[in-house]
Amino acid sequence: MGMPKHPVFYHIFAPVRQFSVILSLIVLVCIGMAFNKAPKIHAADLGKMLFFDPILSRDSSISCGSCHRPEFAFADTVPFSKGVHGHLGKRNAPSVMNMSDRSSFFWDGRAATLAEQALFPIADTNEMNLPVITAVKRLNQSKKYRNLFYSIFKQLPNKHNLGLALAAFEKTLETSNTPNDRWIADLPNGMTEQQVRGRDIFRVKGKCFECHFSPDFTGDEFRSIGLFNGKQWNDSGRYMITHNVADISKFKVLGLRNVAMTAPYMHDGSFKTLREVIDYYNDPQAFIGDGLNRDSVLSKPLGLTEQEKQDLEAFLHALTDDRFAGSIR
Repeated sequence: MGMPKHPVFYHIFAPVRQFSVILSLIVLVCIGMAFNKAPKIHAADLGKMLFFDPILSRDSSISCGSCHRPEFAFADTVPFSKGVHGHLGKRNAPSVMNMSDRSSFFWDGRAATLAEQALFPIADTNEMNLPVITAVKRLNQSKKYRNLFYSIFKQLPNKHNLGLALAAFEKTLETSNTPNDRWIADLPNGMTEQQVRGRDIFRVKGKCFECHFSPDFTGDEFRSIGLFNGKQWNDSGRYMITHNVADISKFKVLGLRNVAMTAPYMHDGSFKTLREVIDYYNDPQAFIGDGLNRDSVLSKPLGLTEQEKQDLEAFLHALTDDRFAGSIR
């Protein structure tokens, strides 16, 4: 019913109309306040959701977190992780922690950015086996993800912002509170005397620092430790990307933060424990007599004593940030 045109009726109904307008304004203000108080979703939050969501695998059976498990510093516990339909990956799944400052990704360095890296496992036929274009289509079919992507990126899901979201989450997985960090900063609960001795071995006699330098204990280089002979050891590593014969058997030098949590070790998961790794570096020739293209740093046995091996392993345990690792979910 419209407002009466007669002046008398207008004056009677005017207060009612004014009250209605005021009430509407109050409702709008309350809605706005409620919206502003709602927690703001950031790219890293979205990336975390995607990281643990099996929607990105062909049969929706696995997620990124299936092979990069928080309780093991976002690595896996087997030499080769299982993808969809039980297919095995071709290399050991490394930790995705402390990736913010890296200059290349994967054992062979095939990805130049973290966002680029995040998309490879989705499409890999031995891993999640889902074309990225199909993954994006699935996300666009989800009202939840459409709204989240638009809220954060002002775009609907696409290949670019999918990679950015996953990378944003992975960039939050940084650790800097280990016994070694506390020892350097002269803070309580630093390293034991044995771990300090191991640190000295790491830097000098063990020659570990030749490759594992920088705050994250990696120089982002590609080096060969001799795990290649063209026969039973036949992964040529970086060579598969560059086709430079000098790169045969070279692999990315991984960072060592939380290394005690990420067994098994090497690109093929061939060493089950840190002690096996130390024994290998102490005398590679004793393990693989016909190893090809082995780095000159490992041209001679290190000659570590039993005590020195134990001290070195103790130091590697001092690189674990137990405050952070395994507490993401």
